[in-house]
Amino acid sequence: MTIRPEVPDDHAAVQGIVAEAFAGTEFGHQGEADLVIALRKAPEAISLVAIEGDRVCGHILFTRVRIHAGDERIEGLGLAPMAVDPEWQGRGIGSSLVEAGLCLSKERDVPFVVVYGHPDYYPRFGFVPALECDLRHGFEGMPLDLFFVRILDDRVLARIRGGTARYREAFGPQD
Repeated sequence: MTIRPEVPDDHAAVQGIVAEAFAGTEFGHQGEADLVIALRKAPEAISLVAIEGDRVCGHILFTRVRIHAGDERIEGLGLAPMAVDPEWQGRGIGSSLVEAGLCLSKERDVPFVVVYGHPDYYPRFGFVPALECDLRHGFEGMPLDLFFVRILDDRVLARIRGGTARYREAFGPQD
């Protein structure tokens, strides 16, 4: 398996994988595929694909998130969405995508990455419940116990305490 940046020739395969992977799950919806379309052109986006042979079998996307803490605005990235073709799940592809994305984020001096996701999955990559860092998201009605942060630069920790993560508008209304 190879992980590389997504290119335009991958778009159709990625859309199909994302739509299929999120169909009927408790953590997503069919709109995740539309979200990828809306976000992939963001200048800071990290969009990676997993390739097995000549087939795209997984995708991950990271886009800008700003933490509003008092008068300060601290920029980092949000991981969303990440999807693996259901035929290829359980083979470590998702883990490889997360690790590659975190590594690239660190290389780009991104101070933190946030994710809203499964509590049994993301802690294995160093994510901790965001509430442990006194950090919240701005989505009304979404539980805070499924919101995680991975600090990539310890100097940012004190600056984000008490803050609220604001995602790009494409993610929907935030308070």
